[in-house]
Amino acid sequence: MLTPKNFSFVFDQAIPAVSNHITILARRNELQTPRLGITVPKKKVKKATDRNKIKRIIRESFRLQRHQLPNVDIIVIAKQGIGQMENQALVIQLEKLWLKMTLRCNQPAK
Repeated sequence: MLTPKNFSFVFDQAIPAVSNHITILARRNELQTPRLGITVPKKKVKKATDRNKIKRIIRESFRLQRHQLPNVDIIVIAKQGIGQMENQALVIQLEKLWLKMTLRCNQPAK
């Protein structure tokens, strides 16, 4: 779980992976495991139950993909329209973004 200090660390030099409904920001960490932070703004998803459902889906997707991810701190940011997505569509989009983020993080630094 990321703290506010960790969020600042990621925002400083983030490697982005973006889709219509989700933005993933990542930055290498010195740990042996990836870590996850999630933001689902009230402005984007009105009902708390819907925000919590989205967070559960994101956490579960992360848990399933964790062993394939590099050692990075990850922030998942929900964007407009995510509340109207079907659960399965959200899972598929997350899988594509995990892959995109992994490929970008594994590229040599420029």
